[in-house]
Amino acid sequence: MGYKVSREDMDNIFSRMKERYKIYAPKRGLKYIRYGEINALSEIVYDEKSDFSPKEVFYPIVQTLLYFTEDTCTESAPGDARDILLFLRPCDMNGIRRLDTMFLKNGGQADNFYARLREKVKFIMMECREGFETCFCVSMGTNEARDYSAAVRFDENGVFLDVKDPELTPWFLEQPENDFKPEFIRENEKHVRVPQIPDRSMLKSIHALDFWHSFDEKCISCGSCNTVCITCSCFDTADIIYNETSRDGERRRMWSSCMLDNFTTMAGGHGVRGSAGERMRFKTMHKIYDFKARFGEENMCVGCGRCDMRCPKDIHFSETIDTLAGEMEKLKDGKVKES
Repeated sequence: MGYKVSREDMDNIFSRMKERYKIYAPKRGLKYIRYGEINALSEIVYDEKSDFSPKEVFYPIVQTLLYFTEDTCTESAPGDARDILLFLRPCDMNGIRRLDTMFLKNGGQADNFYARLREKVKFIMMECREGFETCFCVSMGTNEARDYSAAVRFDENGVFLDVKDPELTPWFLEQPENDFKPEFIRENEKHVRVPQIPDRSMLKSIHALDFWHSFDEKCISCGSCNTVCITCSCFDTADIIYNETSRDGERRRMWSSCMLDNFTTMAGGHGVRGSAGERMRFKTMHKIYDFKARFGEENMCVGCGRCDMRCPKDIHFSETIDTLAGEMEKLKDGKVKES
């Protein structure tokens, strides 16, 4: 059902909803647009791309998994019983589906710590008809999303809503009905060719491309691209002891990054990927080949373009994908240079 809701009425609805839901949306901070809990419609930044993705709402940057003493071990539990309403764009909805695959369908065992927060989330999809300079969602096939609880279009007087979820409908029954249905962007400013890798026989040649060495000097392995990516899921774990004489503490997991120079360092100091180019190769192939080859779904990258915005060395992942597609064409024609 569609509705037209004024700003004042929407704020009143938010106020009543907060007894049952925590409401998150992109909001402006001192420097970045980042996801945070909101109380009013005016807090939502809908006409600019957020610098960070919404994944930290249900996949925290630092998350306590369990508490331990000398004799006991207790699993942590969510601190708030309320469900979550999450305002986000279609590309991020598609990205979260990829996170779900990694955490809930990977290896035959669902990650309980991810699942118990993820199952609380309802999507309020923000209509995205024009996109932004660094977006390439159309090229990645992620410009549309339909599995939302509600969709919203903003204007200066309020919002138009398409409410699908019967649990949300009662909040809007007193509002004027409208026939609103969300529209989706059909063309980005940025067009990206996605490499077509028909089978594994080409991987050795891709691995040896001289192209990857171009990142050895330019990339500083800071991991900023992974931090803002909606589909990056890597983490590390650490046991925290509360004081030197105690055996009490907690185990935490923290976001990590395949682009960090010590990410693959093993006992004895050996690192599997020792250069920035090797790390970029791994990330790129994971985003545009490995994930799809393993799970039989879409490519992992959704074309949100946040990594292009965030890189301090102006490395554009969209251009990396596009250039690799060109190198693939040379491979097929026997005109490529390998290292």
